Amino acid sequence: MELQQRIDADIKAAMLAREKDKLNALRAIKSAILLELTKEGGQGGLEEAVGLKIMQKLHRQRMESATIYHQQGRADLASEEEAQARVIEAYLPKRMSEAEVEATVREVIAASGATSMADMGKVMGEANKRMAGKADGSAVAAMVKRLLAGG
Repeated sequence: MELQQRIDADIKAAMLAREKDKLNALRAIKSAILLELTKEGGQGGLEEAVGLKIMQKLHRQRMESATIYHQQGRADLASEEEAQARVIEAYLPKRMSEAEVEATVREVIAASGATSMADMGKVMGEANKRMAGKADGSAVAAMVKRLLAGG
């Protein structure tokens, strides 16, 4: 099932079950998807990679907001953001462990013949393609730097 139809079906289910947090998160997802579809130059359809980026952005925004709310002592608002982040997580691919990220980065380095930090861009490009949505970009970059530096 395409992401858009899945979201619509889940919105209906959340409305029937009266799940407020889930409904708010799903409506935010639907809104972001509609914005993407109607923006200038849009193709009229939603590619899987674009949908994945939207979901990652929404998840990251919720987690950052929750962190800020915790710092300000607003546990009520933080828990609402975290609940929405958990709903969004359900639509994201399973995250890779640090060991899996390292193994994938080592494969990319071996396949590309990279030997120094000068090759970082080439390695990052391929690593990001292979791990799109499955690993945090900053964690991948740190791993690539460590392995290319001889770590």
